[in-house]
Amino acid sequence: MIDYIKLSYIDELERKISQNKGFIQVLLGPRQVGKTTSILKMLDEKFSQNSTYFSADQVFQPGREWLISIWSETMKSQRLLVIDEIQKSENWAETIKALYDEAKRKRLKVQCILLGSSSLELHKGLTESLTGRFQLTRAYHWNYQESKQGYGLHFEEFLKFGGYPGSYPLIKNPKEWSDYVRTSIINTVVEKDILQYRAVKSPSLFRQAFDILISYPAQEISYTKILGQLQDRGNVEIIKNYIYLFEGAFLIKALDKYSPKVIKTKSSSPKILPLSPCMYYLTLLDQYRKDERGRVFELLVGSQLVRTGEKLFYWREGKNEVDFVLSIGRKLWAIEVKSGDSKSKKGLFEFKKKFPQAVLVFIDENNYFSFEKNPLLFLESYNE
Repeated sequence: MIDYIKLSYIDELERKISQNKGFIQVLLGPRQVGKTTSILKMLDEKFSQNSTYFSADQVFQPGREWLISIWSETMKSQRLLVIDEIQKSENWAETIKALYDEAKRKRLKVQCILLGSSSLELHKGLTESLTGRFQLTRAYHWNYQESKQGYGLHFEEFLKFGGYPGSYPLIKNPKEWSDYVRTSIINTVVEKDILQYRAVKSPSLFRQAFDILISYPAQEISYTKILGQLQDRGNVEIIKNYIYLFEGAFLIKALDKYSPKVIKTKSSSPKILPLSPCMYYLTLLDQYRKDERGRVFELLVGSQLVRTGEKLFYWREGKNEVDFVLSIGRKLWAIEVKSGDSKSKKGLFEFKKKFPQAVLVFIDENNYFSFEKNPLLFLESYNE
């Protein structure tokens, strides 16, 4: 294990700070993927002489007066202000909005980074109060190359345990690893990031729904099928709300079926992508079978496509299906993931008939590593 690796989003954040367009910078992403560690290392290496770091987690009742105090002090010295765990400061979004607007009226230089562990609460504050005043940089679960560089994980280890770097020292003992991920990460996300800030009618049903969802990696599953496995009453709207909350906490991504008609897209059954490959193994451990590996490899490809921030779907008509459809403006890629036994190409060809502009892409373990380095560049340069 090495002490630190520089994650790609830090380069993006450094560039935005250096350009200094006058926006608040916000770093948003999952828990336990090294956001604070990366920020502190960046400050030490690039901004040690002109930055100040505060964490609301280390202050008793970090309310409005505390925010005003550290903001005013930093504005006077024209330093880069970094506030961690910002969601723990009461009414933080409204206070930051007022301070930012006042600074703009006075034509003061604003350099500020906000980050925190509760992604749902951060996103709520950004959309309700700070619209037009911030730039967003997204952090992600660790991919294979990052895990290999930082902790020496082999690819097979990554497919089982990958995503949360803090858990990697425990992978030699799967039971201990499982207990850590479930109690220290997943349960913390559910309790502190979701249930603490959002009203959920039945918390036990909510937790049960999560276990069901992550047991269908890279698979289409109807809302009624999810409801049928729950041990309590629910309805489709409740399940949709649960999925929305899990997505907001960076646990899963639910893909809609591709259709040029928005109504058909939104009414489709979702295809579930756990955003960390380890979540599927977490539900199985000793029951994990080698023939399930293909699903995990498919969700791994999907999670890297999610990183692009572009519109991502799946497609199916009858027995014909395409694993992933990526849409950027008028560009369209139909992506088939292959692992082990070769899969039928019929779905891709049927998709091409309906959408002639689509570029057909095949991803397997031979070209996956090139794909992972830069998914969009890989797709742009792909030759059928």
